[in-house]
Amino acid sequence: MNITNKTVLVTGGGSGIGLAIAKQLSAKNNKVIITSRNADKLQKAAAGLTNVTTIAADVTNADDVKRLVATVKADFCGLDILINNAGHTYVYNLTAEANAEQKSREEFDTNFFSIISLTELFLPSLSASPEAAIVNVSSILALTPRSTLPTYSASKAALHSYTQALRFALKETNIKVFELMPPLVNTEFSKEIGGENGIPPSEVADGLISAFANDEYEIHVGNTAHVYSLSPPDAFNMVNAG
Repeated sequence: MNITNKTVLVTGGGSGIGLAIAKQLSAKNNKVIITSRNADKLQKAAAGLTNVTTIAADVTNADDVKRLVATVKADFCGLDILINNAGHTYVYNLTAEANAEQKSREEFDTNFFSIISLTELFLPSLSASPEAAIVNVSSILALTPRSTLPTYSASKAALHSYTQALRFALKETNIKVFELMPPLVNTEFSKEIGGENGIPPSEVADGLISAFANDEYEIHVGNTAHVYSLSPPDAFNMVNAG
């Protein structure tokens, strides 16, 4: 897939994986739009980058999403690549006092339902592009859960299933559907779960750029490839060791 001279939207683009992807795509002469809830954070992230526009929006807020879609249509005359990267997580154990229902609702709102909403709303624009793509950023935990990220893992497993179905549904169209599945990544997002031991966000972005070039639709970055090769019990034990 050609990844130059495209219009690209990256949710959760103000830091971490999203920002690393935005940097690489802006360097390839794409028009990159980054969005997150924090306008100041977005402006700082975009400083010094070329071809990058910021739009502050909360992907779990219906009014914000409608405004985001309308702004992209009005200001950029459409969209070629949608990268669903925004994420939310709670670190906790499943106990009687965990309040797991509320935590899971918030995680699924960001990690799953917002992606379905954005995808549906942008499908007309993507369908009008000669060559388009949707990238859903899931996780190694879509393959096997981590016990201290129980409902976050479940949201990523749901996203993995949805992405497979979406890819099949769009297989005869101009829209290619990718799933980026990173392991632990050294970002502020993963700080509470030992993110300093993870791979750099740039390595995840490298994996996506390579996958675009090779039309590799399920992208197992870093240790995800090894976990994918294991039996389900071995994969679970590996992810939950220590």
